[in-house]
Amino acid sequence: MSDDCLFCKIIAGDVPSDAVAENEHAYAFRDLTPQAPTHVLVIPRRHEPDIGSLVEADAEAATGVLRLAKQVADEAGGSYRLVFNTGEAAHQSVFHCHAHVLAGRSLGWPPG
Repeated sequence: MSDDCLFCKIIAGDVPSDAVAENEHAYAFRDLTPQAPTHVLVIPRRHEPDIGSLVEADAEAATGVLRLAKQVADEAGGSYRLVFNTGEAAHQSVFHCHAHVLAGRSLGWPPG
């Protein structure tokens, strides 16, 4: 955990969130500014800045994030996009690994 990390504070219960699901390794909650009818963030309980760092530090936790993302997507209807923004140039704004589960509408391509 990091004392100055928003997502660590959400996991600790210090900052409220609209919980969707959780497992041993991850926590899922609704995004405050949704970009699709279903827009859920899935974050590991372990603080790592991005998915690459999480995989290297704790592959089991990374798998837990992916499993929870799939569960959330299945509950939203099955067709979904899973996005990990990694680094400032990719518009990562919170440097705690997180996946965006987007679903509930047709998602265009290319995405950005």
